[in-house]
Amino acid sequence: MIYFLYVLAGIASGIFGGLGMGGGTLLIPILTIFFNFDQKLSQGINLLSFLVMALFSLYIHHKNGYVVTKHIFYIIIPGVLFSILGAFLMSLTSSKILKIIFGVFLIILAIIEFVKVFKKDKKKVKAKKKR
Repeated sequence: MIYFLYVLAGIASGIFGGLGMGGGTLLIPILTIFFNFDQKLSQGINLLSFLVMALFSLYIHHKNGYVVTKHIFYIIIPGVLFSILGAFLMSLTSSKILKIIFGVFLIILAIIEFVKVFKKDKKKVKAKKKR
């Protein structure tokens, strides 16, 4: 039964990841809250699953012509360097602190998305008034 729930968590995070929300925003809380995984383990599992999903998505987007490779190293090099730095900093940080940081990140992300929704609604109302 537990393996079925793990698969269900993977499916849910995959769907949200495919929709552009980011599967980790769902997978990490599921693993830590419902399955009592350590925060570092949850983040590691998320990174591993993200790698697989990212490679598949990259293949699909490249096949459809949505990948622009001009100046790609300006993104890749800092991304790799800061990923290494982030992994090093995570290894020095306790799981409790990581949970707090991740929780604050999710709250900030929710506020940003909430504000975006209201900005879109205001633009729609203004567009209707101009007609």
